[in-house]
Amino acid sequence: MKKILLILILATGNVGHAQFQKLFDKIKGNTGLSQEQIGNGLKQALDNGIKNQVTKLTAQDGFYKNELVKILIPDELKAVDKGLRRIGMGNLVDEGIKVLNRAAEDAVKTATPIFVNAVKEITFNDAKNILLGEKNAATMYLETKTQQDLYQSFMPVVEQSFSKVEADKIWNQLISKYNTIPFVKKVNPNLTDYVTNQALKGVFTMIAVEEDGIREKVGLRDTALLKQVFALQDKK
Repeated sequence: MKKILLILILATGNVGHAQFQKLFDKIKGNTGLSQEQIGNGLKQALDNGIKNQVTKLTAQDGFYKNELVKILIPDELKAVDKGLRRIGMGNLVDEGIKVLNRAAEDAVKTATPIFVNAVKEITFNDAKNILLGEKNAATMYLETKTQQDLYQSFMPVVEQSFSKVEADKIWNQLISKYNTIPFVKKVNPNLTDYVTNQALKGVFTMIAVEEDGIREKVGLRDTALLKQVFALQDKK
């Protein structure tokens, strides 16, 4: 089995699509797995990423206390952070960072249905390419399929969340205070767009964590089908 997989991986850069399919079919024949089973195994892996990782982000502190995805001050506001801390307003800046993360946590609650629809649409060719692709191939597939819909879904939720968690009030205060400091360059950032994009980045970061775990750690393959399917890509 491992020898066949090695041949396939080495050959993909030098053979056409038809030959690639023949090699993959040879592997499939040796595993006894159908195209449907291989596709379902990939779907299970993505479902695990959604269930085990994305849902964590929707909890309080799901972003704020997760160093992998915590939303920090945008680069354009680094001067605001520094300037306000210099005049003793560090606590207000810290609260501003917290409410940015709260807005993201709220927005991610809208993601699951969009992901579920994308996972349902995975074809056998998609599954084949994901399985034998890079270690984050499933995450990249999901990102390609869902990013536009997620942005459109997240943006209005982030806007509403800004009001709900009083991020708009806090940041209006922060920006106003900063802009009164003598000789500073006035700022007027689009924080809604920033938080929306950071929330998206965080979601795909956590799905990649789950995918990497399933690919690298046999113990995280929690169904018989996951064990069978991901055995195809285990290290040679």
